[in-house]
Amino acid sequence: MTDCANILILPGWQGSGPQHWQSLWQARHGYPRVEQHDWMRPLRGDWIARLEDVILSTNAPAVLVAHSLGCMLVAAWASHSRNTDRVKAALLVAPGDVEHESLRPVLASWSPIPLQPLPFKSTLVASQDDPCCSLARAQGFAVAWGATLVDAGVAGHINADSGLGDWPQGQVLLNELLHS
Repeated sequence: MTDCANILILPGWQGSGPQHWQSLWQARHGYPRVEQHDWMRPLRGDWIARLEDVILSTNAPAVLVAHSLGCMLVAAWASHSRNTDRVKAALLVAPGDVEHESLRPVLASWSPIPLQPLPFKSTLVASQDDPCCSLARAQGFAVAWGATLVDAGVAGHINADSGLGDWPQGQVLLNELLHS
């Protein structure tokens, strides 16, 4: 089992509030959150640099648990970093489609989305009714990134508004990823 200090929580745009499953996991399991300088006006280069710093600050391989824009961060970081061997796996939940017309103006620095295979195991969890990314688009990300796709059914953006609580099914997926 990977040390919980090396399971890194990567929230999306605006961070994850106190009732978000990522925050609940952080409180319950002690998984550290990668804090970003600006949650409201995220710049891809700044977020990549911060993730790189955190990954380099630990000796053991990291496991990334990303939500929404955090998924795009994983793809962007992996496409630039020379340290991808320091990541064991990634759980990518409800990727936010930064190229969608409603998000493009506020997340302009996040385009284009890197669409190459991730150099570590990954599972992408997508919802059939996510307002931030269609299931078809999420399926395309999973294929491009070489991730195993999990259809979460009708679960919105898989966040606090989805009524998931601490999302035990997500913890099962994380454990499966850790032991595969």
